[in-house]
Amino acid sequence: MSNPADNLQPRWAKWLLIPIIAAGALYLWLWLTPSATIHYHEDAKDEQWYVWNVQHRIYRGQMEPGGGSFGSGYLFPDDGFFMEFGWWNNKDPGHCISITPTLRGTHVYLDANGNIDWRPGSGTDVELLKRCELDTTPP
Repeated sequence: MSNPADNLQPRWAKWLLIPIIAAGALYLWLWLTPSATIHYHEDAKDEQWYVWNVQHRIYRGQMEPGGGSFGSGYLFPDDGFFMEFGWWNNKDPGHCISITPTLRGTHVYLDANGNIDWRPGSGTDVELLKRCELDTTPP
């Protein structure tokens, strides 16, 4: 004869599902959001300061040699969507590019001098970059 108490799950088991589902939804949302990554060459000598401007959502920071930066767009961008990335150091003039983020991630590689590596095979998604519209600094 079976005991009805053997079929009862602990009360906390159903509450454990809530954070698991929430974490899964957040991960899916982040995975589906278009993004761009900037990679700074490890042999560089100077740190670079940067500004991300994602449709007037602005982030500032700095990149050390061998580091980089990451920015995400919107899941459902409107016609006015833009993503611009500007960077500079104390010695050289600044740069600015407009980036079209993709679901697979847009990648931009900077060489040791802090310039975009435009060479074929460098890994830079050249076709997704263009001159900044808001900032007239050359790329």
